[in-house]
Amino acid sequence: MNIKLGLIGLLAATLFSNCNSTTPKGLSTDSSATEQTSVINETVDTEPAKKERKPADAKTILARKQVPILCYHQIRDWKATDSQSARDYITPVATFKEHIKMLADSGYTSILPEQLYNYLVYGDALPKKPVMITFDDTDLDQFEVGKKTLDKYGFKGVYFIMTVAIGKRGKVKYMDKAQIKQLADEGNTIGSHTYDHQNVKKYQGEDWVTQIEKPTKTLKEITGKEITYFAYPFGLWNKEAIPELKKRGMKAAFILSTSRDEQDPLYTIRRIIASGFWSAKTLHNSMVNSFSEKRN
Repeated sequence: MNIKLGLIGLLAATLFSNCNSTTPKGLSTDSSATEQTSVINETVDTEPAKKERKPADAKTILARKQVPILCYHQIRDWKATDSQSARDYITPVATFKEHIKMLADSGYTSILPEQLYNYLVYGDALPKKPVMITFDDTDLDQFEVGKKTLDKYGFKGVYFIMTVAIGKRGKVKYMDKAQIKQLADEGNTIGSHTYDHQNVKKYQGEDWVTQIEKPTKTLKEITGKEITYFAYPFGLWNKEAIPELKKRGMKAAFILSTSRDEQDPLYTIRRIIASGFWSAKTLHNSMVNSFSEKRN
């Protein structure tokens, strides 16, 4: 009898011990799970929050050293019928090639508008000797001669397109949609140069739709990319144009060699026309003088 009672007591004690050692439902004793939770919490707690970069004000932008920006139009040999003034805008093929070779031999690196924008607005670093090479008006020779020459030296260009001319092959030949898309696909920048090269200072009402909105949409459809840079026809601009460009998604706009606007320097970025009369040496001297720190 005593033996039976002893066995019963022993069995009860064993059952009681097992019940107390059972983990409550929903809780885990897996140490690895605990460690994983700790790591996750630590990652969340210690990951630094991303800070939005503060854009520079106009004064700071104006104080930054200007980047030489060249503007080309037609690249072809002169004809007897070309006037003296027209030849400023017509760069003979051999002269153009000499210009670009000089830039490469002198250690220049081509940059694009987005790089320039980030430098001016956020102070991002640029190559030691930056230069921007731009082309206005959509001429076919900019693709056939300009692009080919830039490619030879690993340069990229900026092509400001006048959309009325796309695909036309009359007396003057212009780039077609496929060529414009190829330029964009190969890392060049496509910008807007209005519909048909009308003076921005004369725009009123629907002119902004015709000359800016519709061309921007057309170029976006061709390239599949946002169009956010603009070149004023003839380099002519006024203060009234700037808010209109901003409303239509333009981040910056390019003039020619006149002074920048003190309130909106991003919309009056200076370029110089690379004259067809200039040797490579003259071009270099003009770049240095025109974009010195003393010039506004």
